[in-house]
Amino acid sequence: MDVGVLYSGGKDSTLAALLLEPFYDVTVVCCTFGVTDEYQHAMDTAARVDLPAQSIELGREIAETAATQIVEDGYPRNGIQYVHEKVLEAVAEQTSFDAIADGTRRDDRVPTVGRPLAQSVEDRFDVSYLSPLAGYGRQAIDALVEELLLVESGPSDEIPKGDYETEIRALLTEKHSSELVEEVFPEHYQSRVLNRK
Repeated sequence: MDVGVLYSGGKDSTLAALLLEPFYDVTVVCCTFGVTDEYQHAMDTAARVDLPAQSIELGREIAETAATQIVEDGYPRNGIQYVHEKVLEAVAEQTSFDAIADGTRRDDRVPTVGRPLAQSVEDRFDVSYLSPLAGYGRQAIDALVEELLLVESGPSDEIPKGDYETEIRALLTEKHSSELVEEVFPEHYQSRVLNRK
């Protein structure tokens, strides 16, 4: 069976793909809204860790809707959640995978995929939704990553990755200012996978 794993090049999505490898033919899916070419960082990471990859370009309007939501709210949570749901739906609709998966974890605040959304995606698109990290907390994830992957970490605006946030930050900078981006996105650290161990 084939599974498409939503992929940013970070430790969570990479670990999710590796956990599925014994059971599925894994392809990682790198999404872009056409705002930047940052998704190429995820494609490059996929090549380094020897995971087949494909890219999907989604409408810029998804990123613009999320950016508007983020500005209105003054924080990114609802905008990032909106994007993740739209990406899940688009990958389920536009591909022929038997299953789609992501790297959401048990203790993630955003994005999350609850049972109603998972069942809705499965019913509407005749695809299975998998969340291989849903039962893992941060400590367990970090232990698995330490065992399996070479990773670099740093502030999210300094680590080159192909995630939703990168393009939304660029869109907000383009439409507003880098100062606004600093206001609405709390400082946090992200990871980028360099290779398998």
